[in-house]
Formats: sequence, C-alpha cells, structure tokens
Amino acid sequence: MSRFLQLHLLTSYPPANLNRDDLGRPKTAKMGGTDRLRVSSQSLKRTWRTSDLFQAALAEHLGTRTKMLGVKAYEKLLESGVSEKNAKAWSQSIANVFGKLKKAEKDDNRSDLEIEQLVHISPSEQQAIDELIAMIVTDNRAPQNEELELLRKDDMAVDIALFGRMLASKPAYNMEAACQVAHAISVHPVVIEDDYFTAVDDLNDHSEDAGAAHIGETGFAAGLFYSYICINKALLIENLNGDEALAKRAISALVEAAAKVAPEGKQNSFGSRAYASFILAESGNQQPRSLSVAFLKPINKSTDDYAAEAVAALENQAANFDKVYGSCADSRYSINAVSGEGSLEEMLAFVAE
Repeated sequence: MSRFLQLHLLTSYPPANLNRDDLGRPKTAKMGGTDRLRVSSQSLKRTWRTSDLFQAALAEHLGTRTKMLGVKAYEKLLESGVSEKNAKAWSQSIANVFGKLKKAEKDDNRSDLEIEQLVHISPSEQQAIDELIAMIVTDNRAPQNEELELLRKDDMAVDIALFGRMLASKPAYNMEAACQVAHAISVHPVVIEDDYFTAVDDLNDHSEDAGAAHIGETGFAAGLFYSYICINKALLIENLNGDEALAKRAISALVEAAAKVAPEGKQNSFGSRAYASFILAESGNQQPRSLSVAFLKPINKSTDDYAAEAVAALENQAANFDKVYGSCADSRYSINAVSGEGSLEEMLAFVAE
C-alpha cells in the first residue's frame, strides 16, 4: 500500500459568497501579485464532514465537536430527577475531563458548564459519558475519579482520525491529523462585486409609502478554484487502530464529498452548487507537493476556456515536476467533466486501493 494519496481538484462556482470574512465579504488572498478568491480549509473540512453524503457513509463512526458537553450532561441529569445542585456539580466533573470550563457569568447560570474550547468527542467517549450518567443517577452519587477516565484512543472516530484533535490538558489523547487540506484559491484574478438588493412588503398597498421595506447589499464573486488534499493513508490506518477497511471507507467518502459538496455560505441567496470539473489523484510514497504553482501566473483573462486552460496548466506542472524531481507518484487517475473523461466510480476505486 502506498503511503500518500494526493488530490488536485478544479471546481467552478458561479456568483457566490461561499466563505465570508469578518466584514461579510468573500475571502480573498494575494497570489502571483493578483487578488484571488479563497475558501478556507476550515470551511471546506466542515462542509465535507457535516455533509449528508459523508454522514450517511460513516454515521456510526463520526464524532461531535462541541463546547456544550457539560450542558448536555446537566440536562440529562435534571431529566433523570437529580437535584439542580448535584446535576451541576456532577456535569462539571464530567465536562472538565475534556477541557477547562468557562467562568460563571451573573446572567447565565449555565455558562460555567461550557468548555472554553471546542472539543471533538468520539462515539466511544460519548457512550462512556452516557453510561457514567446512567450509573450515577442509579446510585445517586457523584462520579468517582477512576470513573472519570472517559477519554479513549480505541474505536476512534473517523473525522478525528482524518482531521486530528488537540486537548491541551490531556496531550496523551491528542491525535495528529492524517489529512491536510489547503485553502482553495481561484486560478484567475477576481474583483469582488456588490449585489444591491431590496425586499418588498407584501402587505404594503403603496398608498402611503411606495418604497422598499428593506435595502441591503452583499459581496459576491465567481471563480474557478484549485483545491489540494493530502492524505497520509498509513497514519489514518494507525489512527483508526489498524482498521484498514474503515480507512478505505473514510477516504472514499471524503473524496466523493470533496468532488460533490459545495460550501454552505449564502447558498439560499446564490444557489452556487457545483461538482468538481477536474480531479487528479496521485498515489505513492514520494514526498507530497501541491500543484498550486501552476496558477502562480493567473489564467489569462482573454482565454476562451478557463477550465480547459486550467486543466492543461495543472497537468503540465505535474509533468514538469516529474521531469525535474523524477516521478512524483507511483500511479495516477484523473476525471475530466469538461471533456467527459473518466468516472467517479473508477476514481473512488483508485483512491481506496
């Protein structure tokens, strides 16, 4: 089995605001001296991880990211008839295992049940929490120290194995991510435009006021994005405690999600859904490398076909790396939805090898 699987994707999105900055405008980055559209890796990973496709493929092996672990434990204890005082103390003991709790706030009596940082909890850890809650409710007592050993490394969640986990107070249970995801970036320069819009009051008969009930504006842009994913298959299998079959399922689900699932930002306003137009998958033990340099010089504005030129630039850069460094992959497979070559079914079979 080869160690690394690398994926290079080209996906074209019509006008959209897929991933917003602090001002609510599409994220951008400077590359090759020009402004490019950008979708952050955080946005992409969450999009794929929470997609119906990924959830359906791996439902019983997915974890939960939350700060609300203590709140949920508190609610379960209250529902089971535990006094409010005991429910709070016991749920704090449970939540504190996973991270430092927030300080109490005067106007929120549940604030000190929340963990300061998001924590990723595996299904086996959630099961251990549920079993502990059931036990202390039955015995009507606080949890013992040895019973609070709730963290697990066995039966690890697929999304934790792929994207990693850091627990500052429990580093022994940290997990190094087996999957690295680059920020997606447009292969051509962009200019962010503004959509000026109004909303009309349906019950306004215009007898007194013929104006709009609401006026607003939102930034948008269209782009052909290059995305890069690198999966350390050996590390993924190690993270999943040697379960090679589950690792293959995880890789197939991730690749299909990356090919089909669009970020959710302002989709109701723009409906900017897209499948990848081109995917190049590479498998081998060689040191991974992105092909983003193919677009350091942006695709020419005067070209008749951005997609075809971007595919050619990507393939040419891969060939040039091979010429200079020797073969950078042991095997490759590509699909091209622009020219109708290859199939997703064969791609998924290739990545699962």
